[in-house]
Amino acid sequence: MISVFIISAPSGSGKSTLVHRLLETVPDLTFSISYTTRPPRPAEKDGVDYNFISRDDFGARLARSEFLEYAEVFGNYYGTNRASFEKAVQEGRDLVLDIDVQGARQLKVAIPEAISIFVLPPSRAVLEQRLRARSQDSEEVIERRLKGAAEEVRNYTQYDFVLINREIEASAARLASIVEAERLRKARMEEEVAPILESFERNDS
Repeated sequence: MISVFIISAPSGSGKSTLVHRLLETVPDLTFSISYTTRPPRPAEKDGVDYNFISRDDFGARLARSEFLEYAEVFGNYYGTNRASFEKAVQEGRDLVLDIDVQGARQLKVAIPEAISIFVLPPSRAVLEQRLRARSQDSEEVIERRLKGAAEEVRNYTQYDFVLINREIEASAARLASIVEAERLRKARMEEEVAPILESFERNDS
């Protein structure tokens, strides 16, 4: 039995940094690298941050039902490959997905037991400051992202956990705590608990 962790946030909230910290500090996690039709940003690497593909390729994969979920965001398509989930199950490693609100909603239908986490910026002003500090987007794109963020943050009630990213180190520690706490749920511990119970029963008989 594996756990699936869905992490969503408005662009510029620090979600990618938090996910990277999570993968570095918590063992036995697999990151599902999403497919997208948007071009890579300067610091992004194909096959590491995203799998960058053409719209035609995306459409062909969609027709073959390769995606667990997909969504159109700011004119580009994003999708989660079904194979990444199947591989995680085979390897017994918990799966982490960095997806938007639309994709998260679809994935919760496909995998109802998935744990969803929404990352919020401390305020709109802070989010705008972070977007501008990246120096990656035009003024038009920044305004579009801020407008989209105003709509996205209203969906936080659909998530199991909410994480306000005021400071990266503290937020990374909280995110790791959520994952570790989920792993201690009774349903996850049954396999480890069984031999302990058996040892008590042997001594009582």
